[in-house]
Amino acid sequence: MKNNSIKKLIAIVIVVFAYQSCSDDFIERVPVYSIDSENYFNSEDDYYNALIASYDLLQATYVNAMLGEIASDNTLCGGGDATDVIGFQQVDDMIHTSVNSNLRDIWNWMFAGVNRANYLLEFQDKTDFEGKEIIIAEAKFLRAYYNFELVKWFGGIPIKVDQRFALGDEKIIPRSSTEEVYALIESDLQFAINNLSYTAPQVGRATKGSAQALLGKAYLYQDKFTEAASVLDNLIINGPYDLVEDYDSIFEHLGENGVESVFEVQYTDVEGAGFDCLQCSEGNVAVGFNGIRNYNGPLFDSGFSFNVPTQDVVDEFEPGDLRKDVAILDIENWAATTGATYGTGYEHTGYFNRKYIARKGDLNTGDQNLTNPNNYRSIRFADVLLMAAEAFNRGGINDGKAQLYLNRVRNRAFGNTDNEVSVTGSALTEAIYHERRVELVGEGHRFFDLVRTGRGSEIDGFTPNRNELFPIPLEEIQFANGNWEQNPDY
Repeated sequence: MKNNSIKKLIAIVIVVFAYQSCSDDFIERVPVYSIDSENYFNSEDDYYNALIASYDLLQATYVNAMLGEIASDNTLCGGGDATDVIGFQQVDDMIHTSVNSNLRDIWNWMFAGVNRANYLLEFQDKTDFEGKEIIIAEAKFLRAYYNFELVKWFGGIPIKVDQRFALGDEKIIPRSSTEEVYALIESDLQFAINNLSYTAPQVGRATKGSAQALLGKAYLYQDKFTEAASVLDNLIINGPYDLVEDYDSIFEHLGENGVESVFEVQYTDVEGAGFDCLQCSEGNVAVGFNGIRNYNGPLFDSGFSFNVPTQDVVDEFEPGDLRKDVAILDIENWAATTGATYGTGYEHTGYFNRKYIARKGDLNTGDQNLTNPNNYRSIRFADVLLMAAEAFNRGGINDGKAQLYLNRVRNRAFGNTDNEVSVTGSALTEAIYHERRVELVGEGHRFFDLVRTGRGSEIDGFTPNRNELFPIPLEEIQFANGNWEQNPDY
């Protein structure tokens, strides 16, 4: 097996796929070229390159992570003014409609990822070679990852198993139910668990642990607490992961792919994108968007001042919580201490998402707003511990074990054991909710945590029975020609 980093390979591999262009869509409307089974999937390298192409769309999930915060009570949209990236602004205010280019991006880019994985799986039996089961398992993990993003954003979606979507499918393939989508996700992840090990062939590729964590998360989103507790507990006990001692180190370059990382989206500073094709970027676009406007000073670089934390989330941190200054940059205090200068954008709160703003000297040789190499820590071991704690508690299974896993996270946060939680029942549930908010702030989980636990009304402008899901893009409804119903009240 190849042993260099998948981050580098995603940046340099040239894959001749019909869905590679900047117009990645649910269905490519005007295919430029295609490859059929007669001249491809004839060697290990063909399958390997197809796998790399399937990983590539993970880089487009930067917008999922940003909007997962902006849609919640953790951050405001920010930016330059009230019309700066209007789709973000609408989601922040909960006034979005089916005409929203940023929600359309999530739909298109995640379906592009599904289609690339399906392409490989369509020809999975064509050629045999040693280790092929690992490639197939990773392709199924990736399909599950993209489908999970789609189902949590849009609910039931059209699904096609081990075949590419083709022009016209939108008129004949119905939207599957949410339960059917989750059933495919669970099946894909069980296959991945059974065929992957805890050690990846290359840094950045999925592992048995990645699949276990995502399966536990999928169970939790369905309130399948017994199943979630079982798979997550197994991962905690038998997996190779642990909490790093220094929370601050997780989000720096040297902290990438460490012992706390269960799955990371790999980014690099290779050029190759513009603002007209952001999903073409090999860098983490969110980092530039989150950055400090017109900044001049030490440690950080400038950005566009989106996704700014609210006072409410800042106040959620308890006294003595060491995570606060890692997660939240108080720009006024920073400027007073360092002499830095900065500009104020729209909805300026005085705070920035310090986990994901550009650092000086972070190996970025391109446009800092498009090619920042800061990996997205998609699933951390702390998240696994808190998901397990929630499953054990909310499922009425074992509050003692829930306390144990919750307190592992809290002890790291405070640097001592003086702040351990001893409550049970609903009080323990609230403590876990609190801990997820402060541990994972800025990482894109908050909106979905609120919705799946029935707390969406804590978001300003949230309308129950409507805003739990986002609308399917209008053009997709039109292309489907009556085959797909829009989500309620859109």
